[in-house]
Formats: sequence, structure tokens, C-alpha cells
Amino acid sequence: MSEQKYTIRNARPNEFAEIGKLMVKVYSQLEGFPKESEQPKYYEMLANIGALTEKPETELLIAISSDNKIVGGLVYFGDMKYYGSGGTATKEQNAAGFRLLAVDNSTRGHGIGKLLTNECIRKTKSKKINQVIIHTTKAMQTAWGMYEKIGFKRSEDLDFMQGELPVFGFRLFL
Repeated sequence: MSEQKYTIRNARPNEFAEIGKLMVKVYSQLEGFPKESEQPKYYEMLANIGALTEKPETELLIAISSDNKIVGGLVYFGDMKYYGSGGTATKEQNAAGFRLLAVDNSTRGHGIGKLLTNECIRKTKSKKINQVIIHTTKAMQTAWGMYEKIGFKRSEDLDFMQGELPVFGFRLFL
């Protein structure tokens, strides 16, 4: 079998439901992350992930394998006021961000999260915006490590609580 190649592009409306299912599956399997019964509104948002693209400067980016399977995705916000998190992130000026990174369990370790993250960095640079803001949790240690390797730095001023779950902010200055 040949090695899969992955492409990053904007999701099409007919793909929204599929990526929503992938997001729910990935997040519900994270050890230490709230379950659907604990945060039903959060999981409803994941399932209907495509609805976020109705906001200005908001894109649902997906990773597609060379055999045309959706293997990951995230939501990119070219304007932080639409970011939709708790805390102060939505008040950040001259900043873009992304949330809700999910990679299918069967394709983890193939650099898909990094490809998606780098596409967000590229988009941000092309808009002449000087920082990318993200959030993660203790349950997302793989992503946390990847973000730090790319150059994101902890920004405690962006931290907030999502119910009982501590959410940690990061910035990458470009």
C-alpha cells in the first residue's frame, strides 16, 4: 500500500455532517475530557460544526487523504470576535485563531494536526495579522506538545473554565 498524502482545504457544505461526526467521535474518546452527557451544548456545537462558517471570516478546514477520506479538521477564525470561547480571547485585536482541532484516531501520528495548524498560520500571515491564539486542555496532551514544538507559548491571560474543565490559552507571535 502506498503512503497516504494529505491535503488541507475548506470543507464543502455537503461535508459538514461528516466532519461533525468525526469531531464528536474524537472529543468523546479523549480521556479526561467531559462527556456528551456533561456538556451537551458543546457536543451539539461539534456535531453542527459547519454552522460556525456562517460567521464572517470563519472557515472549516479539513484534511483529506489521497483516497478522499476526511481525516481531520478545525475551525479557523480570521477575526477573534467570532472565536466563541470563554475568557478574554474574543477581545484580542490583530489576532486570528483556531479551535476544535480533531484528527481521526486511525490517522494519528501522520502530521495531520501539524498540517492543519500550519495552514492556519499561513492564512494569518497572509492577512498581515501578527498572532495566532488557541486553547487546549490537559486531555489534549498530544496537541499541546505539537503546539509548543511549532512555537506557541502559554498565555495565562487567555485561560478560562468551561464548566469544570480548565482551558489553557496559547499564542504564537508571527
